[in-house]
Amino acid sequence: MTISSKPILLLCLLSLGAGAASCAKSQPANLPAPERREVPGDAATMRLSFAPIVKKAAPAVVNVYSQRVVRTQVDPFWGMFQNGGVPQERIAQSLGSGSIVRPDGVILTNHHVIAGATEIKVVTADRREWPAKVLLDDPRADLAVLKIEPGAERLPAIAIDDTSDVQVGDLVLAIGDPFGVGQTVTNGIVSALARSDTSVNSFSSFIQTDAAINPGNSGGPLVDMKGDLIGVNTAILSGSGTSSGVGFAIPAALVKQVVSTALGGAHAVVRPWLGLRPQVLTDDMAKSLGLASPQGVLAADLWPNGPAAQAGVARGDVIVSVNGVGVNDPTALNYAVATLAPGASVTLAVRKAGGAERTVSVRLATPPDTPAKDEHTLSGANPFNGATVINLSPAAADQLGLDPFSGTGVVVTGVGGGYAARLGVQPGDFIREVNGTPISTVGSLVAAVATPVQVWTIVIERNGQTITAQVRGG
Repeated sequence: MTISSKPILLLCLLSLGAGAASCAKSQPANLPAPERREVPGDAATMRLSFAPIVKKAAPAVVNVYSQRVVRTQVDPFWGMFQNGGVPQERIAQSLGSGSIVRPDGVILTNHHVIAGATEIKVVTADRREWPAKVLLDDPRADLAVLKIEPGAERLPAIAIDDTSDVQVGDLVLAIGDPFGVGQTVTNGIVSALARSDTSVNSFSSFIQTDAAINPGNSGGPLVDMKGDLIGVNTAILSGSGTSSGVGFAIPAALVKQVVSTALGGAHAVVRPWLGLRPQVLTDDMAKSLGLASPQGVLAADLWPNGPAAQAGVARGDVIVSVNGVGVNDPTALNYAVATLAPGASVTLAVRKAGGAERTVSVRLATPPDTPAKDEHTLSGANPFNGATVINLSPAAADQLGLDPFSGTGVVVTGVGGGYAARLGVQPGDFIREVNGTPISTVGSLVAAVATPVQVWTIVIERNGQTITAQVRGG
């Protein structure tokens, strides 16, 4: 856990136990009706307890333990005395939380709780330990679905409430294992909705809460007054590394999509594609377009014949809302689309320059996979020896979390050693030129590096910046 004097956004690396979810939701008689929202009117009302809700949800909250192998480099000087400088391996452990979302042992947690794990263990509320396997790991949403095998036993599960009925001011509970002290329940309210400027994932539209969330709570449930899961606790904003009353949970709508995908047997989430590159609409941009206020998202670019272009959206249009829900930044737009399925129709409210507004219907598609990946690991006496490269397509960009509008060409997806690692080539780099030859496909790159030369001149694009380097050949 990093400690800083400035507020920082922290993923809660120790997990929170989360309860299992089922599609059907029961309503105990001693809980208030779902539609009632009342401020306590007297001292007797204020003495009411959350105990019935905790009894319903807490048995479905689990601890998730993961182990991964970490390689550490030995200082060259000390390496003369310690194993000759050979990199050492150690076992790193992390503790997180999760929710049983089906009685047959399907468990929901955060991706960052189990990232890189070689072994995962789940401890249920009755202190039994279970080996777990990964059904689906979705780094872009920071969610993972696990499975344990309880046999014929039906485990307690928590329902996922994706009705989007959450309102600012609603009472909520956070359940988990902060700091590894044991299952803990904290309460608070929903402080804000649709927080999309947290930089935690590509589909940020978090529920913000002041319920205390600390390291160890990651992956655990945020629970409403029906005892249902309305979010997965994921991050905190803190200057000290502990709760400061600003916590963030992934909404149930996105959670349910990931769980449904895993239960359908898929190992990756295929999200719908709008074929549009969104951009934040600033006040100056709004004025130049003749708009009264910077409400909406600018369509900075469109994919030729993509879903948005086919529906009549044009470059420079402003997307005001998606299915009636306002969007004011790119991540909010991404989230609104990501919770839908490929093939679904979505209604966009669009403003042209000058303020005229119209409604268009867009049929979402899957990102196209052309050109084909043609994945290749380079070898031989050249600067890219050891690098794995592919042709970039919208589908590949979606899988890698890249911007498909950053340009077609050859992108590095991995560096396994060799000269590329020593040179500092990184995943996400675009290889643009080799010795003056433009590189547009994997095939053209393979041909360009086939013949060794005395000096290589290479051009790489990284994060929008062009890097030109000369490398002496072997």
